[in-house]
Amino acid sequence: MSSKRLGRGLAALIPDIAEEESEERKSSIQHIDVYKIKPNPFQPRENFDESGLEDLKNSIAEKGIIQPITVRRVDDGFELIAGERRLRSVLALNIGHIPAYVLNVDSDEEMLELSLIENIQREDLNPIDIARAYNKLLVDCNLTQETVAKRVGKERSTVANFLRLLKLPGQIQDSLKFGEMNMGHARALITIEDQQLQTSIWKKIVKDKISVRDVERLAKQGKKNNGATKKEVEKPYYLLEAEEKLRNFCGTNVRIKSGKKGGVIEIEFYSDDELERLLEIMS
Repeated sequence: MSSKRLGRGLAALIPDIAEEESEERKSSIQHIDVYKIKPNPFQPRENFDESGLEDLKNSIAEKGIIQPITVRRVDDGFELIAGERRLRSVLALNIGHIPAYVLNVDSDEEMLELSLIENIQREDLNPIDIARAYNKLLVDCNLTQETVAKRVGKERSTVANFLRLLKLPGQIQDSLKFGEMNMGHARALITIEDQQLQTSIWKKIVKDKISVRDVERLAKQGKKNNGATKKEVEKPYYLLEAEEKLRNFCGTNVRIKSGKKGGVIEIEFYSDDELERLLEIMS
């Protein structure tokens, strides 16, 4: 599959529903037997909101399918690329056929890329599902963070920040996944190297609903209690501001240590691929 084709996602392959339909476009939609559609083996979403599915089912019962699903041909049937929520709703309503775009997708690699990119772009995925989808594109499709960012239409730092979520312990990932905390909390927790302190602060997030600013304050206090020097804790504002700018630019944690005759900038990376990404930024 060419980068140019993937770079625009399925939007390049499927016309916008809001546009006026031409005769050629109408003929590209087929009404297929729902029982001949196999599930998507590369579905990045692990959980489906039951209330959202119920709302969609009611909407389809009243107005029908507005957006066709997308599938590819396999053997004597089809395999779903995008539209699992719509397909589930139609099955629940005992509707025998569903409108679908049938795409020519010859390889599993191409199927994986299309499926992940389409879901990332269109579906309301939780942060951990998005991070895992990005990671699949890196590992299973052998792409770089730069390429992934281009294909999903995001900044490379955005992709890197999502991938860093996978460094969190499993219980904290689940907490983010199920909405007990937000991305701001998670990004603040990632900077805490002491796992015991990290877990302790996470429990306060869940129990007491503390803010991201509170997490950052507790993290600093924890470092102080663990032996951080007063000079490190009371870092000048301009250095804190510079660290924040560098973190946003690099998409990873950055620390500045200042001395009488200069200082040191420490930039964290978590894989060879991320090191390569940072080198590209700096060059």
